[in-house]
Amino acid sequence: MATSRLLRTSAAALAATALLISGCSSGSSSPDGETSAGGNTEAGAQRPAAGSTLEPLASSMPGNLRPYYDQKLSWRPCGVSGFECATMKAPLDYAKPGAGNDLKLAVARKKSTGPGRRIGSLLVNPGGPGASAIDYLQQYAPQPAAVRARYDMVAMDPRGVARSAPVECLSNKQMDRYTEVDQTPDTAAETTKLVNAYRAFAKGCEAHSGKLLPHVSTVETSRDMDVLRAILGDPKLNYVGASYGTLIGATYAGLYPSRVGRMVLDGAMDPELDSRATNLEQTAGFNTAFTSFAADCIKQKDCPLGTKSTADAGRQLSALFKKLDAHPAATGQERKLTESLATTGVIAAMYDQRAWPVLREYLAQAKAGDGRGLLTLSDSYYERDPNGTYSNQMYANPAVNCLDLAPAFRDPAQARAAVPAFRKASPVFGETFAWSALNCAYWPVKPTGTAHRIEAKGAAPILVVGTTRDPATPYIWAKALAAQLSSATLLTYEGDGHTAYGRGSDCIDTAINTYLLDGTVPPKGKRCK
Repeated sequence: MATSRLLRTSAAALAATALLISGCSSGSSSPDGETSAGGNTEAGAQRPAAGSTLEPLASSMPGNLRPYYDQKLSWRPCGVSGFECATMKAPLDYAKPGAGNDLKLAVARKKSTGPGRRIGSLLVNPGGPGASAIDYLQQYAPQPAAVRARYDMVAMDPRGVARSAPVECLSNKQMDRYTEVDQTPDTAAETTKLVNAYRAFAKGCEAHSGKLLPHVSTVETSRDMDVLRAILGDPKLNYVGASYGTLIGATYAGLYPSRVGRMVLDGAMDPELDSRATNLEQTAGFNTAFTSFAADCIKQKDCPLGTKSTADAGRQLSALFKKLDAHPAATGQERKLTESLATTGVIAAMYDQRAWPVLREYLAQAKAGDGRGLLTLSDSYYERDPNGTYSNQMYANPAVNCLDLAPAFRDPAQARAAVPAFRKASPVFGETFAWSALNCAYWPVKPTGTAHRIEAKGAAPILVVGTTRDPATPYIWAKALAAQLSSATLLTYEGDGHTAYGRGSDCIDTAINTYLLDGTVPPKGKRCK
């Protein structure tokens, strides 16, 4: 059971760790990938207007923050050859800095290699919330070579994530049980079991990380990035953020518009949306992704979902899930493939079209009673390694999401009432998405953030990148963010998968690399295939 259906990591990171998150079904989509959920585009038609605009922080620095901005880092060799690591301090609470509650945040870098003049530091973040930026950096810093030559490549694990005061919630065995809970309750007893699982998860987070939970917001992480920028000696922040990393970057731009350098936001989020609208529009985005997968599948002789139509493929997948709900499949181990785990496994493969052949194989296995393949995909989504150990990504994810926005639903009755709208957006996965959006209702910390516009007036040119059939961050979000940011240019990739940079399009990579190296944004309306 996913702790939240809000975002996950960039597709490039998924290719390394395997895969991650959600959604699908039949339905129609417009030429630019903006899904018409059941023909009515309900997700888009009911987009709430944000009540405010994110205002910049004062340009003058409060004196009590000076010790953080003036700190010196002690770099040491670490991990992969050529990398250096350090620890920086940041205030747990920016309203009360220096109160003896500093956080230690992990930072890594790989210095520019040349040739050519060094431009500065380039911070990267692959998304999540909860993904390790340092792991991403160490896996992908070798590419692209031209950018690596001119920048020091830098990453900071955000507060609450991986090496930076990680949020902790459950034991590994408890997490195993949590992921198996039915996400599509049919009875009052099943609804109670799901609610109890959400309550127990939240209680575990409070018990293990209660002091940290009120201070892992996107705003606070963006402020941490400004501290790091100053420590690195850069007058402006150069940044590449993917998926949820785009919200971190856009938030930084809103808070510090005069300090924006070259900023790429790939697989953009829309900060104007509340939690319900975000979940509903993402559901429609995965509808587009599944339709694309199904259209490819039915052309293959080995398609386990038939060869009739995408709608029929969706019905066959729903039938498989229903079968697993009643009779979980064997996996060769004590854990069985439940409906919930199977759903998560299919969800994982929607992130990258390169996983489609594997998904076809694993679906065929599951239909024959062998759940090992889909369980492997589900484990990759949850970052569960073969010995049963989970990373903290699934703990940091709701910790950030539930702090940034008010819950989508307050109670099970609201979630159940929303199921028809979510099914309309995605007949196969809509119900799962609706119920998984209930998790924040039981969070132990009240949200500190609200939906808002980000205009970042006065910022240098920002490059927003959107993929037309992106499942996790629908293309409509990239268009919305580019329209909000006063200096943004939208670059469009007409294709499948989550995010676009570094995924095989020379057109996209050339446009982004050119911007990063000489500051030239692509022409207005630029589209790549």
